[in-house]
Amino acid sequence: MSKVFPRVSRRRALQSAAAGAVVLGLLLWWLLPLGEKPPSGTIVFSTGTSRGVYEEYGQRLRNEMAKDMPGLKVKLLNSAGSQQNVQRVVDGHADFTIAAADAVGTYERRHPGSSGRLRGVARLYDDYVQLIVPRDSDVDSVADLRHKRVATGLPDSGVRLIADRVLRAAGIDPHKDITPVSDGIDVGPSRLAQGKIDAFFWSGGLPTKGLEGLARKAGFKFVPIDGDLVAKLHAAGEAGRYYRATNIPESAYARVQHGSTVATIAVSNVLMTRADMDPRLTEWVTRTVIKSRDDIGAHVHSAQLVDLRTAIYTDPLPLQEGARRYYQSVKP
Repeated sequence: MSKVFPRVSRRRALQSAAAGAVVLGLLLWWLLPLGEKPPSGTIVFSTGTSRGVYEEYGQRLRNEMAKDMPGLKVKLLNSAGSQQNVQRVVDGHADFTIAAADAVGTYERRHPGSSGRLRGVARLYDDYVQLIVPRDSDVDSVADLRHKRVATGLPDSGVRLIADRVLRAAGIDPHKDITPVSDGIDVGPSRLAQGKIDAFFWSGGLPTKGLEGLARKAGFKFVPIDGDLVAKLHAAGEAGRYYRATNIPESAYARVQHGSTVATIAVSNVLMTRADMDPRLTEWVTRTVIKSRDDIGAHVHSAQLVDLRTAIYTDPLPLQEGARRYYQSVKP
């Protein structure tokens, strides 16, 4: 028997429609300012190494910006990683980039005052340090890397920065006690599978496609980076405050972790630009970053962690004026 729904008066229907229009209008205002012409022109975005998270995130963010700002051309540049990214923005060779917080802090210490040109746009997600060896390796701790062939990342990468610090914390001189190899995530997995290196460091979001491929083809195991090493990093001062002890979740690389977590350290990533970047453009970019979280996160898992509540914490950089305007506009 069908139900008979109560008849809605014309006045009540109009009131409901008006309320719905207000809600829709507020939603559209949060996502895309009504009546405002999107910025146009050309910007350069420095990403990272091939098969790394920075590269994929940059590619997908460019696609999202094309939807919101169709007149804006975004040129992507591959890079060695965080250290080179910071340098490119300082030098004006890139307008926006992603870098790990420890790399930004290190740049300031090495070039006092130079980072004053830099500003934060959004805190994105955390990088996890991942130390990988073959499944049958006798390496079970960082200290066991002595006399091994170890890929410590490209020279201007954030991986190199953090790998050298972890090695020193374990009492290993990265230049004398191992055979250092300048491999990144683009070639490191295949060289490990081929037996050309004994271990390699990677620092990136979880999971990283380069490691997922290695897990499927050859398998590997993680070497834990325990709390004692994290404590030594903190005691050493040198950017130690940016590192926190954590675990790689058991689901990150299920094929090799078999339900177990792995002790390691994490460092946050910051989307950054320069202080003199057009505030209006930066405001639009910030809006796109926040509202595209789910679309990008469907492909780049770590991007799901971008959160409006934490995005404003871009330590060690102050917020760029345009980013500040955006966060103020959506503040409850």
